[in-house]
Amino acid sequence: MLHTYKAILRGNHVEWCGDVDQRIAVDRPVAVHITILEDLVAPVGVESQGERMATALEHLAAIHALAEVSDPAIWEREIRQERVLPGRQE
Repeated sequence: MLHTYKAILRGNHVEWCGDVDQRIAVDRPVAVHITILEDLVAPVGVESQGERMATALEHLAAIHALAEVSDPAIWEREIRQERVLPGRQE
């Protein structure tokens, strides 16, 4: 039976994520198959994505884009669109 564990591959080094079963020996080689999960691999330039978001949020704060929102909780309830869950009636 094959077991699946989450890990991050950095160059030629595997870093296990979370608890790893005791069956993985740390004192001897272990044969593995590595599958690259494309949508989980960080795209080039992802580091600057956070910086761009921070700049955009600073700009919104500077122009008082949400000044008319007096109560964020009420605002969220008003704009939020609930959807009917599959198999349930409204």
